[in-house]
Amino acid sequence: MSDKELPLVQHLIELRTRLLHTVIFVLVVFCCLFYFANDIYYIISAPLQNLLPENTSMIATDVVSPFLTPLKLTFFAAVLLSIPYILYQIWAFIAPGLYKHEKSLAAPLLISSVLLFYAGMTFAYFVVFPLLFGFVTGIGLEGVATMTDIAKYLDFVLQLFFAFGFAFEIPIAVILMIHAGVLTPDSLAAKRPYIVVGCFIIGMLLTPPDVFSQILLALPMWMLFEVGVFVGRILYKNKEAREIEEAKQD
Repeated sequence: MSDKELPLVQHLIELRTRLLHTVIFVLVVFCCLFYFANDIYYIISAPLQNLLPENTSMIATDVVSPFLTPLKLTFFAAVLLSIPYILYQIWAFIAPGLYKHEKSLAAPLLISSVLLFYAGMTFAYFVVFPLLFGFVTGIGLEGVATMTDIAKYLDFVLQLFFAFGFAFEIPIAVILMIHAGVLTPDSLAAKRPYIVVGCFIIGMLLTPPDVFSQILLALPMWMLFEVGVFVGRILYKNKEAREIEEAKQD
């Protein structure tokens, strides 16, 4: 084995170890939450169940749905709760290969991305779900009972959780594009009208067909874009100053 191959093998071994630790951690969290699987599902389904007409309820059309659906949600919750530990493992693996200024940027971005993803999910649960399900249950056809399948409901809310979670990552995406030199703060600011229109189109697609709920999603996305441009402008100026200083030293 040559000297050049040894570091690669060591990196692969470290990667395998960290992946193993991550899987074990997620499974431990899952086992801790398993007992509360039904309670977790009830919490997630509450925005719809609280709006269902009297004498109606959610249903299970598959024989194993009452068992597998809460189990699926519990595993999803375990992964979400494990994200900080997962990011720590990722950070511990890549940090040795980063420069000092890259470390000072990467750590806040990782933490901010997690917090923003959680914020997007929270926004969906407390703001969007009541509006969406209130609209859907309010326009039901006469003589047709509203009884949603628990598995389809879970798939639907998970899609919305991911959609809003990733939508709230807009500042991180903006900052990364500026830092990578793909776009500049001024070029992004010049595209503001298109960004605003795009936010409202996304809001229209992800929310009920009413102006109020569309605005509730579009405005936060727009504001998050502005935050990303503001922070990116500061980082861009710092990067330019650092490059000028390095050029003088050379």
